[in-house]
Amino acid sequence: MEQQGKFVQKRRRSLLRSVLAGAGTLFLAGCMGSTLGSLPGDQVQPEALPQVSGEVIGTGGVRVGLLLPLTGNSGIGTVFKNSAALALQNFPNADVQLLVKDTGGTAEGGRAAAQAAISEGAELILGPVFAPAVKGAATAARATGVPVIAFSTDTSVATRGVYLLSFLPETNVKRVIGYANSQQKSSYAALIPEGPYGSVVETAFRQEVGRGSGRIASIQRYKANGSDTSDLVAKTAALKSVLTSVDALFVPEGGNVPAVVVQTLVSQSANLGNVKLLGSGQWDSPQVKNNQVLAGSWFPGPEDKGFQAFAQRYRTTYGSTPPRNASLVYDGVTLAAGLIRSAGPERFKQSVLTNRDGFIGIDGLFRFQSNGLNQRGIAVYQVTGKGAQVISPAPRDFRTGF
Repeated sequence: MEQQGKFVQKRRRSLLRSVLAGAGTLFLAGCMGSTLGSLPGDQVQPEALPQVSGEVIGTGGVRVGLLLPLTGNSGIGTVFKNSAALALQNFPNADVQLLVKDTGGTAEGGRAAAQAAISEGAELILGPVFAPAVKGAATAARATGVPVIAFSTDTSVATRGVYLLSFLPETNVKRVIGYANSQQKSSYAALIPEGPYGSVVETAFRQEVGRGSGRIASIQRYKANGSDTSDLVAKTAALKSVLTSVDALFVPEGGNVPAVVVQTLVSQSANLGNVKLLGSGQWDSPQVKNNQVLAGSWFPGPEDKGFQAFAQRYRTTYGSTPPRNASLVYDGVTLAAGLIRSAGPERFKQSVLTNRDGFIGIDGLFRFQSNGLNQRGIAVYQVTGKGAQVISPAPRDFRTGF
């Protein structure tokens, strides 16, 4: 019996690994060919389900709440809803029905949206996007045992049963600093914005430098005041005296910040010849990648072949280019559909969602941890001034490099 039990566990891990194991395009979940498809879907007959109010995407028998900020000025709610619909178009036989609910981006809106979805039979919640709404949704979901897979980057909202699918700052820092350590970088300086994001990044930065037995010569914290870069310029200039003793400068904020930092140091006649500039996932934008003054810099991010193909399909369908994080909801919907098909009655249990071998989506390898955070297999890029090239590929297996 013990040997049989081990075989079943091994088989389950292998099959769950294939739930989002993309084949070529990464658009269609690997579960379409899963040998676990013979398990019962544990469907509730449509006539037994409560009546749905509001918009629905899909006609399957398993209901999943899709909680998005559809009112307000962000516009992200509509993009995410479009991406969810696109996911189901590429998974035409999915036994899933998405119950679209508006959170308004608020805690109360998130709670009400989750309650509405759950009362209408939702077994899983996808979303919300913003942290306050996630907190509200989590309150309603926790009382009923319905798991939440949210898209916020605020790690404070993650907890048991509330999982974050987003790209987390800690993952970015660990990847780029870990790679720098492997390339014999051992002495670091950093320019970090004040605020919650900066605090998370700084903690991860200190931990990863320490893990590589490196040293931190200086950390300058600056106030980010919109287009006002005066404090950034002042704190950058303050680094000039230590640059001769460091071989890496970490600047996690994206936008125009990296260019301002380099231009300020050059204007101060600082010697940057032996200093490697390091960024974060915020650097994954044309503004940074096409800037000649940043050529040679390194930053982490998911390998983008899958996203580029997804973006092309989005443009063809909706006539506009999706933001980089639109892939999150696509992967969330595909994950839900894949688990419904391949994991049977266990589909949304914690043991399935936190499967240690993880899943593969548009943005590559990912897995959820029991505390609600995630781990991702991401690459390291080098800025070329005409885009970026991969210099360290994303891992394809959690058994190596983690």
